[in-house]
Parts: sequence; structure tokens; C-alpha cells
Amino acid sequence: MLSLNFNPFPNLKSERLIFRSIEESDVNEVFLLRSNPETMKYIPRPLAKNQNDALEHIQMIRTTIQKNEGINWAVCLKEKNSMIGVAGFYRLSLQNYRGELGYMLLPEYHNQGFVTETIRTLLEYAFHTLQFHSIEAIIDPENLASERVLQKNGFTKEAHIKENEFWDGRFLDTVIYSLLKRNFSTK
Repeated sequence: MLSLNFNPFPNLKSERLIFRSIEESDVNEVFLLRSNPETMKYIPRPLAKNQNDALEHIQMIRTTIQKNEGINWAVCLKEKNSMIGVAGFYRLSLQNYRGELGYMLLPEYHNQGFVTETIRTLLEYAFHTLQFHSIEAIIDPENLASERVLQKNGFTKEAHIKENEFWDGRFLDTVIYSLLKRNFSTK
């Protein structure tokens, strides 16, 4: 079984980005992400109503990291260290060497290659440092932008599950994409 320890916190970097721990000082950016109906359109979770909701979300992330049950990074521009998004691994299945990848960026940073750069950096860490065997991403089938970026990064569609989540009074489909370590390429 895989054993993980996120203490000390693993800061990462890529060409244009740094990945650091999410701090309470990031509350404004977390609120902007979690309160925006467009950003949250494909994420079946309640919108943040105020900064207190954002602080609770930050605390939940930090607790998850402290328990080694998952990890999220603040995705930041190198030159500013300002947070533009959040990305990490959730729903870890340590006995199966598998985790779920999740990511979200503020809308003004979409379509600039930051998600691809984030995914590649986190996959490198997951496969080569954490020793995951596979990574999955579970998306809404209508989230075509996420589908494209996953395919661009080598993920393949494993399943389209019909009406397996109930949210906001209706049943939603989910699509599972995955990538095996042996198929991961840093190109």
C-alpha cells in the first residue's frame, strides 16, 4: 500500500508557476473561485456566500493535508506569487496507488496554457515522487474545456456514468478520465 506524508509541504514549480500551500491570506482568491457561478458551473458544490465560507474551505484543505488524505496547492504566477487557482489530488485510494486530480483557475487565466502546465507539474510529482500508478479525473460531460485539456495531457476516457450524482434537485452524469504512469509523457 502507498504511504504518503505531506509534511513538510511539497512546494513545486514549473516554467511560469509556483505551487505552494493555500494560506488564510488567499481568502479573497478562494472566495472569487468558489463564489463564481461560471467557475463552479461543473462542480456540484455550494457556492461560497462570503469570506467565512472561503476560510472554512481553506481550513478543510489544510486539515486534509495534515491528515495526509489529499493535497491541494495554490497555483501562483511566479513573478507575483499571487494565487490564480487551486489544484490537487483528492479521494486517494492508497491501496490502489490511485488519486483523483482536480483543478480550477480564475476565469481571467483561462486559455493561456496554465491548466496544462499545472496538470503536467502535478502529474510529474504524483507519478515520480508519490509513486502513484494511475490518476483519474472525474468531470461533468458538458465540461468540454476540461475534457480537451485532459486528452491533451494523455488521459483517456474510461467511463460515462449515467445519473450517479444528485445535486441541486437533479441527477447528474459523470465522466471518468484516467492516465497510467506508464503512459505519462512530459513532452
